[in-house]
Amino acid sequence: MNRNVQTFIACDNEYDESKIVIFGAPFDSTTSYRPGTRFASSAMRNESYGIETYSLYQDKDLEDINVFDGGDLELPFGAPDGALDMIEKFTAEILSDGKLPLMIGGEHLVTLGAVRAVASEYENLHIIHFDAHADLRDDYLGVKLSHATVMHRCHDIVGDGKIFQFGIRSGDRSEIEWGKEHVSTCRFDFSNLKDTVDMFKEKNVPVYFTVDLDVLDPSVFPGTGTPEAGGVTYLQLTDAIKKVTELNIVGMDIVELSPPYDSSGSSTALACKLLREILLYLS
Repeated sequence: MNRNVQTFIACDNEYDESKIVIFGAPFDSTTSYRPGTRFASSAMRNESYGIETYSLYQDKDLEDINVFDGGDLELPFGAPDGALDMIEKFTAEILSDGKLPLMIGGEHLVTLGAVRAVASEYENLHIIHFDAHADLRDDYLGVKLSHATVMHRCHDIVGDGKIFQFGIRSGDRSEIEWGKEHVSTCRFDFSNLKDTVDMFKEKNVPVYFTVDLDVLDPSVFPGTGTPEAGGVTYLQLTDAIKKVTELNIVGMDIVELSPPYDSSGSSTALACKLLREILLYLS
C-alpha cells in the first residue's frame, strides 16, 4: 500500500512500519434523515492540521507513533452490497498483515463491512457500540441494509450476548424490545461500562469497537445527520473510550460526522481531536 497524498496529521508513516491503519469509507447512501457523512474523512484530513499532534490529556504525541493513512476507498454510491464488499476486502488485507484497521465513516452501515472481515479473522468476536440510536431494526422501509439496521446485521454474524451498547437514547419500540432479548444495552450514558470492560478483560475476548459520534449531545456536536438531545459530553466520551481501548481491540471505527451541518467547523475539529486521542490510546 502507498500513503495517501493528503494524510491525517502525523499519519504519514510507511505501511510496513505502522501498526495502525486508518482509512475512509465515504458512504451515506442509506442515510434515513440528512446525508453528508461521505465528506467526513476528507474534511477531517483537511482540518486535522488545525490541531496539535501532542495531547495534553495523555502527554503523548502522534509524532512518536507509526500510523498509516490509506486514504478513502472509492465506494459505489447507491450500492450498499458493493460498498460493504470493498470495505470487507480492504479490512481483511489490513488484518492479514497483522495490523489494526481504524475506519472513518461514512454512515454507520459501513461498520458491517469491517465486522465481516474481523469476525472471519477472530473467533468469539464481541462488539462495543457507542451511539444515540440502537440501530437494531431488522429492516428500514423494507430494506435490510441500512444505518438503522447495522447492529442487527452485526448480530446476525456474532450472535446473542456479544453486542454491548452504550449511550442509547433513541429507537423504535419493536427494535428496543428485540434488543432486550439479544444484546446488552446501557441507556443514556456509560454508567455500567466499567463492569463490561472488567468482564471483557477477564475473558480476554477480541473486541470490535464502533463509535457513532451522535452519542455526543448536539450542543457540542451538531454536525451529524441524526442529532439526538440528551447526549454525553466530549470528556465523558474520551473517558469511556480510554476504558475500552484497554481491551483487546482488533478493529475500530468512528462514524456519522456530517460536516455540512456544522458550518462553524467545530464538529469536525472535535472529531479530529477525538481521533488523535484514540490513536494515542491504541498505541
